[in-house]
Amino acid sequence: MCGRFTLTVPHDLLVDAFPGIDVPEDMAPRYNIAPTQPVAVIANNRREKIEFFKWGLITSWAKDAKVGNRMINARAETLSTKPSFRAAFKRRRCLIVADGFYEWWKRPGERSKTPIYIRMKSGEPFAFAGLWEAWQSPEGEEVLSCTIITTEANELLKQYHHRMPVILNPRDYDRWLDPLEQDPETFADLLRPYPALEMIVHPVSTFVNSPLNDSSECIVPDER
Repeated sequence: MCGRFTLTVPHDLLVDAFPGIDVPEDMAPRYNIAPTQPVAVIANNRREKIEFFKWGLITSWAKDAKVGNRMINARAETLSTKPSFRAAFKRRRCLIVADGFYEWWKRPGERSKTPIYIRMKSGEPFAFAGLWEAWQSPEGEEVLSCTIITTEANELLKQYHHRMPVILNPRDYDRWLDPLEQDPETFADLLRPYPALEMIVHPVSTFVNSPLNDSSECIVPDER
């Protein structure tokens, strides 16, 4: 599962990480991105720029936008068969830009869960594999939304949780963003756990538990 993440790196690092993509210069650092909030997306819509979609996929046939609250993640194993994701997997894929994410871990002998922060050892930004949709509200407003694909946890993260978001290798960005309809089987090799050796984990304080808290305090290591 992926229920919170961060995007804090400066503009120049995003430009370097996503060459050829128009990156807004006024992006404020986000330390506690939560479901239903706008997230930075690069969609396969030929626009070649970072846009902001609502986190939580709203299917085209939904009667209410609240359906997206239950679809912040999509399991890689069922993308081809679940009606909510099947068409988007073929036609509407995206990168969801991040530089870290959180998970909640039940320490042995403790009743409450400890939040942990996961990022790349390099500190560089990366992209979750995502799907997107365009939904028309009853008032005629177009709402662009997205979901993060998850897979089984790698060796580093499995001690904390059995799932993790799919993180794509930069060499696969263009392939994932192909705007043409694709046979889902062609992406099977991409929807794998990211190499554990390239990632690092540390506990953080419960300050991050509230989505109202969005400051650098969220990612400060908790040494207790």
